[in-house]
Amino acid sequence: MELQGNIQSTMMTRHQKAEIMIAGEQLRLRLHDSKLIKDRRHHLRTYPNCFVAQELIDWLIAHKEVPDRETAVPLMQHLMDHDIIHHVCDKWPVFKDAQYLYRFRKDDGTFPFNIEVKIFMRGQRLYEHLITSKDSILQLRQEKGVAYDRSFPGYMLIDWLLQNGEIESRRQGLDLCKALLEHGIIQHVSLKHHFFDSGLLYQFCINFRWRRRLSELLHETENEEVECITHQSQEDQAGSPFTMHKTSPPEGNSDFLSVQPTLDGRCGSLTHQQHSSRGYPLTASLTVALAVRCNPTSVLKRRVTCEELLSPGAPYVKRVLTILGDALGWGFVVRGKSPCYVQAVDPASPAAAAGIKVRQFVCRVNGCSVLHLDYRTLSKVVMTGPRVVTLEVMEPLD
Repeated sequence: MELQGNIQSTMMTRHQKAEIMIAGEQLRLRLHDSKLIKDRRHHLRTYPNCFVAQELIDWLIAHKEVPDRETAVPLMQHLMDHDIIHHVCDKWPVFKDAQYLYRFRKDDGTFPFNIEVKIFMRGQRLYEHLITSKDSILQLRQEKGVAYDRSFPGYMLIDWLLQNGEIESRRQGLDLCKALLEHGIIQHVSLKHHFFDSGLLYQFCINFRWRRRLSELLHETENEEVECITHQSQEDQAGSPFTMHKTSPPEGNSDFLSVQPTLDGRCGSLTHQQHSSRGYPLTASLTVALAVRCNPTSVLKRRVTCEELLSPGAPYVKRVLTILGDALGWGFVVRGKSPCYVQAVDPASPAAAAGIKVRQFVCRVNGCSVLHLDYRTLSKVVMTGPRVVTLEVMEPLD
């Protein structure tokens, strides 16, 4: 258990580093497009590709990346601490809201390209090439009767690498793909295998194109405890639903509605603050909010046991789905225990985009069995894990 915890901790750290690198690169490109990064002259010397700290903070506030200057300064300090930006003369290790010149290390060639960074950037470049390729190998495929979107067989990726001059031999390609998997760039669709030059299916587990919200970087790497705000409704707490969201909706001005039972007994849809993945909220606390103010009728037609789900020939199909959470979390509601099931899904959420549906039973989270857990324990597993959540679910055939 301790070894598994260490592995998960290492993967979380790598995902956090990846998120910071991607967010920094996205910011760099946006600042170049806005002409905020340019050659500037100071004390009779010209500094290429730099920006003024005060101008950058003005830009962040104007583009609603941060609510105020007090938030912007520690955010940029965070990027400095991770070697994304630096003072042009490396004199000031502290970011200051002043007329100081700073530069992205990628613009002046001082970025620390260690092995981990090189593999990450190689994976990002391959992802961009594959996702934009006309006849991309990233397609909907099946493995053991389960369909996986944007997946590829291991041998086919090595073939593609050879055809595009990325590697010189299959052995070199195998080593590269193993490194990509070990560093959390790709993964086996069900997390059961390492990389093999075979027909086993793999997927990219980082969406490099997904827009990162800058202010989230500060909260995701802080050592904060996850607080669960519970709502006491009935004694049957095992059936109380919860929403997997990281931010509490502001009172009196919330786009997130409670779950309400409809005429056919299902839960009504949840509005996942549809601007969250596009306009981005201004805050992102690590608090699980129970937005539900009622205990709605279960969407299940009847009680289902774990033994029934696992029995041979049971009328259920297994699916493995990967959810990339946004600023508010994942956007689905779970209830029950042993097994837990999906009670409701916000149609505008990452969960819906990944294929999460009501009445699905949650069997595994990030490769760990959760079939016999209650919703409280399951919530802790999800909330304390990485932003990218891989769920193994079982859904009725009808």
